Amino acid sequence: MEKRYRYFWTLLGIQARWLDKMSDRGLRLVRTEKLLYEFEPCAPGEYRYCVEFVAHLSRDKAEDYGRFLEDCGYRVWFKNANLDWNVGKVEVRPWAEPGGRLASNATTYNRELLIVEKKNDGKPFQLHSSNEDKARYYRAQRRPALFLFVIMAPLAVVLRSWPAGIFAVLALAMLLRCQLALAKLKRQGSLTE
Repeated sequence: MEKRYRYFWTLLGIQARWLDKMSDRGLRLVRTEKLLYEFEPCAPGEYRYCVEFVAHLSRDKAEDYGRFLEDCGYRVWFKNANLDWNVGKVEVRPWAEPGGRLASNATTYNRELLIVEKKNDGKPFQLHSSNEDKARYYRAQRRPALFLFVIMAPLAVVLRSWPAGIFAVLALAMLLRCQLALAKLKRQGSLTE
């Protein structure tokens, strides 16, 4: 077993590429925790990974989605997007769907991401195939980015806080990435916003 400690926040693509590189080195993911990724040996490049944002879902829907992916032959792990070490924490997510707006240790707190593994078949690993499905996914990612930007940008200005400014810039970058992806999908097909 080999252990690595990393933190990716909500940089899903970077996390997936790093997991793919670990697989290319002959290491397969077997366990995750807050910062920990534990690997076992495998054939180089045997597996591919995708990291999915699921913080907007209720616990039941997120677990149903994970079971659905497992039924499709994938392996899945829930992963944290934040580093809060509190026990008994409750987080309000006004951007989430009903049932996911209050996150606690008993629901989806520290289970905001889903790491999905498949055997490498030489094809790109995409969980969302239709334009409408991709658009739904980008809209779900856009909501928390917009919420974080709307909260942090005024705090950065009013309090002259550089940490709040950094979060505002990161949220704006995530927001723009989602918006550009949605615009690209709209150009490709008859997608309505």
